[in-house]
Amino acid sequence: MSEKHPGLRERTRRAVTAEIADSAKRLFVEQGFDATTIDDIAEAVGMSQRSVFRYFATKEEIVLGRFDLVVDDMLDALRQRPPGEEVWTSLRHVLDVLVSVSEAPGQRDLVEPVHRLVFETPTLLAGYLQKLQLMQEAVVALLLERAEAAGRPYDADDPAPRALTAAAFGCLVAAQHSLLAPGAKSTFADAVDHALATVGPRV
Repeated sequence: MSEKHPGLRERTRRAVTAEIADSAKRLFVEQGFDATTIDDIAEAVGMSQRSVFRYFATKEEIVLGRFDLVVDDMLDALRQRPPGEEVWTSLRHVLDVLVSVSEAPGQRDLVEPVHRLVFETPTLLAGYLQKLQLMQEAVVALLLERAEAAGRPYDADDPAPRALTAAAFGCLVAAQHSLLAPGAKSTFADAVDHALATVGPRV
């Protein structure tokens, strides 16, 4: 069974994973990350602690694991962009994948508090920045492949693909921070658009 059409077992696993993650994030927001135990999470979803650990190895992964799940979707989005499209435009569509996950039904009310949780919890922030770096490396590798396939390869020492990717992901982080500003009214999607539009004409 392909990943595009997962079987019943995989769909069930994904549904349970999402249920645990959503319940845990709400507990983290209400009680604090450090104060919330795996036992608390297990009780909230009606599972044993051991069962929760079958889906997530650590508490950090409950918050950050979704980024691992969307990497393939991000790369697929990039592969589907027209070959001659400007790299910056293609990168905007890559970030759309992350935005759509955050703005999905049931997630919107968690966007701001979860971002605050990540940025204010040192272990989560360290893990998040590491995952962002791995995402960027994967995107850069695909940009190089696409340029090669189009007959316009980058020189080995050309910083452009890495610089553009870093700038796009920097806009993502800037948009996340803007959500935490006192009195912030923008949606996450609007904040990402604003950040990219600010930087885009200059890169």
